[in-house]
Amino acid sequence: MDAITLEVMRNRFFAITEEMGAALIRTAYSTNIKDRRDCSCALFNVDGDTIAQAEHIPVHSGVLPWGVKGALEHIDKEALRPGDAIMHNDPFIGGTHLPDIIIFSPIFYRGKLVAFVGNLAHHVDVGGKVPGSLTPDATEIFHEGICFPPVKIKKEGKIDPEIFGMFHANIRTKYESGGDLMAQIAANNVGEKRFEELCDEMGVDTVLEAVKELEEYCDRRMTAELEKLPSGVWEFEDFLEGDGITTEEPLAVRVKITTGGPRIKIDFTGTCPQVRGPLNCVRPMALACIYYVIRAMTDPTIPPNSGTYRRFEVVTPEGSLVNAVYPAATGSGNSITCQRLVDVLIGALAQAVPDKACAAACGSMNGIQLGGYNPLTHSFFANGETVGGGYGGMCDQDGTSGVNTHMTNTRNTPVEVLETIMPVKVIRYGLMHDSEGPGFHRGGFGIERVLEFQTDEVDCFIASDRVKTQPWGLAGGKPARGARFTVIRADGTREDLPSKARVRFYNKDRLYIQTSGGGGWGDPVRRSRTELERDVKDGLISEERAQTQYGGF
Repeated sequence: MDAITLEVMRNRFFAITEEMGAALIRTAYSTNIKDRRDCSCALFNVDGDTIAQAEHIPVHSGVLPWGVKGALEHIDKEALRPGDAIMHNDPFIGGTHLPDIIIFSPIFYRGKLVAFVGNLAHHVDVGGKVPGSLTPDATEIFHEGICFPPVKIKKEGKIDPEIFGMFHANIRTKYESGGDLMAQIAANNVGEKRFEELCDEMGVDTVLEAVKELEEYCDRRMTAELEKLPSGVWEFEDFLEGDGITTEEPLAVRVKITTGGPRIKIDFTGTCPQVRGPLNCVRPMALACIYYVIRAMTDPTIPPNSGTYRRFEVVTPEGSLVNAVYPAATGSGNSITCQRLVDVLIGALAQAVPDKACAAACGSMNGIQLGGYNPLTHSFFANGETVGGGYGGMCDQDGTSGVNTHMTNTRNTPVEVLETIMPVKVIRYGLMHDSEGPGFHRGGFGIERVLEFQTDEVDCFIASDRVKTQPWGLAGGKPARGARFTVIRADGTREDLPSKARVRFYNKDRLYIQTSGGGGWGDPVRRSRTELERDVKDGLISEERAQTQYGGF
């Protein structure tokens, strides 16, 4: 296929996934999808390999194809019909955690199966022991909600009422989650229609040839990038602050990366065994982190396609934190453990390509799950939030402040929306001063959010990290300040929380959320005096910190 036609087809494939994402977001019911955009869409070939994926959530990029490929091992592909849609949320088939529901559909053209279209969306509740389904004290997957094996939620164009009824009966937020499920199906309808239109326009043979050519093209581009890396063995380790249940001892995450030539080997041997708490990752989650980091540190313009990752050899010891076995709890694996996997991968590759590496970011998605029963509306409520932090500094720029970092790409919940859907009042929301890692290029600043509760019996579940283990700096840069979570009761009583906690709030109690910034890059004494003065003037860095950490003006 000539290069011009291939480039046109590549863009058409990715345009389909982007339009699917727009349809899903616009038709979703929950704040988690329509405002925070915690969803991803993709196209797959008949074997479940990725053709194209919209730039939505990085942790989904590696998980979605394995979710489809894993499901295809459990269903009869020959028995699929036009109008079918398969749903599942089983991490051990291919996924992240139970609230992330995958729905994919076959695409037929003139009676022949030619591709699949699918999406993944995080639901605000899928049952389980707590509202929102994610709790730091889960010790098995059964605590985290209802688990669906691959089932046909739609059969030849009609929703299966029995499967939908089972789903509906096991969740608290029936209105929001029911609507979100329909939005996922609608997004797939858009993808199916656009792919069929593409086959009509270009010819099905040309489209399928482009699918194969795109995979080879992505393989060639990644091979060229891998060959540019210096030969060597690069090792790094970092730690998580316990599983929140059986131990507060540091949990080691270790990686050894071997480069040189057209292949790369990533070996997590030495990473701690799977834990009792919900920090466990299944293998596709570890693969997602690898895909993200290596694209980011080679050439991020290479499309996310199965061919891009063909030359990666990945070792994830079975029964470890990066390849947990059933029935491990996985609820916080993507929000905490995946972020640490990114840190160790970047830390290792920083030794090989230091100009492509950033210092450690805030190190967690800082998950805050709120839920309960509102007596004023006579209904259950649940909402999950990933509160952003700071990126690490780089050789040529400061870290970005107050954003969701690395494996998440979600937006924040607007204050007005949060106060509408939840019985809370937002007292403060802004950047956290003095939270950055000092450096020639400083890290980004974390976030401070203060919530005041307006009713009793609100369950809160905090799934975070980097309270004790600060985000590290590079090239002489200093670590950022760790995260902090504080409760101040209505009577003035104060309680400092660990990084993983379950706590109940009552009327007029307040929760103070202060997330980590990013580590600094380079000696902070070398920082531009003009930039330092600006940060002090903006109230982001105190004069005392400017003097003690940066050497003054």
